Amino acid sequence: MKFENSYYLFGLTILIVFVLFYMLQRMWKKKAYKKYGEYAVISRLMPDVSNARPLGKFILLMLGLAFIIIAIARPQTGSKMEKTKRKGVELMILLDVSNSMLAQDIKPNRLERAKQAIGKLIEKLENDRIGIVVFAGKPYTQLPITSDFVAAKMFTSTITTDMIPTQGTAIGSAIETAIKSFSINDKTRNKAIVIISDGENHEDDAVEAAKEASDKGIYIHTIGMGLPTGTPIPIFKNGIAAGFKLDADGNTVVTKLNETMLQEIAVAGKGMYVRANNTEIGLNKILDEIDKMEKKEFDAKIFSDYEDHFHYFIAFALIFLIAEIFIFERRGKWFRKLDLFKENSNRNVK
Repeated sequence: MKFENSYYLFGLTILIVFVLFYMLQRMWKKKAYKKYGEYAVISRLMPDVSNARPLGKFILLMLGLAFIIIAIARPQTGSKMEKTKRKGVELMILLDVSNSMLAQDIKPNRLERAKQAIGKLIEKLENDRIGIVVFAGKPYTQLPITSDFVAAKMFTSTITTDMIPTQGTAIGSAIETAIKSFSINDKTRNKAIVIISDGENHEDDAVEAAKEASDKGIYIHTIGMGLPTGTPIPIFKNGIAAGFKLDADGNTVVTKLNETMLQEIAVAGKGMYVRANNTEIGLNKILDEIDKMEKKEFDAKIFSDYEDHFHYFIAFALIFLIAEIFIFERRGKWFRKLDLFKENSNRNVK
């Protein structure tokens, strides 16, 4: 269950304050009665005064107000699920999160620029599915393949270089992880992998993994982040720049774009290679290639709408409030005989 206007639920805290004040007021009244004697004796002198009725009225009033506040917050459930048919492609984004992606030869840095481009790519997808694998020395599935583009953008925004402590650029392992993530296992050409990396510190046989993916009907496109001339890797402490990364000999580490490796992967995967720059990252060119791919029909389950349930809470609120109105604080002749709160029996206790 979700609430459309959840901020109204803070009104429930006001009711808690009312309850505390009411309890203090009852304690004060009880203490005041003791000045004149035992309450059991005093209550016989006031046959029309009820002690339980005000409490019952207060409880009903608080319940009524609580249900009104919940109703105003508009409780909803996504129970209206629809099964739809979609025709599109499945796309896996493989994003390098090694420390070299913090280099600033592409502004604001390689990683942030890539995340911005992925966000714009997601906005252009319609009937397709998308998944995200992040990798450094090891791959990790950040988002399993889905048609939920809102979740895809959210998961993309949380990606950082701290996600994988093992440094390196295990592109081959990342490709193998992506291959296993596709929901369509036939060899039709409706699946694609987009690798966004600087290609540096390459550790495994990515070209061989790309050939394996191609044999399974998967296109592989690569985007090179950075400049072949190289640039130092900044170090940050508490969000503040604190110099550049140094090697064991105290020399500044320079990260360079390995275009050759990324080009070889794209060729093996029957895709295209694009070098990113400060103007564009190259995803639009790759998206044009993806649009030319064969589309596959697949089932998709989506919540078409949220169903409101506020009317149930309004109904209960009315019941409580109407009951509160018809209960009087003092007992009349008719209600005295009914003894709804069993007060007469309590008075007869010796």
